[in-house]
Amino acid sequence: MQNANAYEQLPKHEIFINIADKNIKGYKEIELLRRIDGDETEFITIMYFESLDAVKQFAGENYDVAVVPENARRLLLRYDRTSQHYEILKQKQS
Repeated sequence: MQNANAYEQLPKHEIFINIADKNIKGYKEIELLRRIDGDETEFITIMYFESLDAVKQFAGENYDVAVVPENARRLLLRYDRTSQHYEILKQKQS
């Protein structure tokens, strides 16, 4: 659980800021989700982009490979090696 608390701070105070500072055209926002399951904590990061080209600008041509900074890898027991990409079909109305 100690690593979970440390990891939670990393995206909020470093990783998300670094991503925003890249000024990627088509990058919209990022969310961090947390779920506790027994003695493990799971995190999911959801990023929103306007297009696949924007995803490629962020992740590179091999955009299916997950972008996990080294300092985050040191805190995680495991992480997905690949990313999943979805198209938003309907957005919520405000």
